[in-house]
Amino acid sequence: MLKKVVLSLAILSFAASAATYKVTLSQPAVVKGQELKPGEYKLNLEDTKVTIVNGKQSLEVPVKVESVDQKFDSTSVRYVGTEKPKITEIRLGGTKTKIIFND
Repeated sequence: MLKKVVLSLAILSFAASAATYKVTLSQPAVVKGQELKPGEYKLNLEDTKVTIVNGKQSLEVPVKVESVDQKFDSTSVRYVGTEKPKITEIRLGGTKTKIIFND
């Protein structure tokens, strides 16, 4: 009985700490020195890191996660630069979550 309770708590703890989102990049972008091509990516957000996944390509990046007062209507990606734009933050639509990429 105790094993079941401990296992259930461990599963709930893991589920609460990790979240998955989707984002579409409309242009090539750079994250942590790696270029990402335009397309759809899965974001696995866990505490202070995000793993960006596209097919077999996977990139783990340290981030700062902020919560805002109102939910974002849609997901948006903020870039800086023109030649090889870097992603500075992603605002997750339907949530109050903003992911800020450390330089």
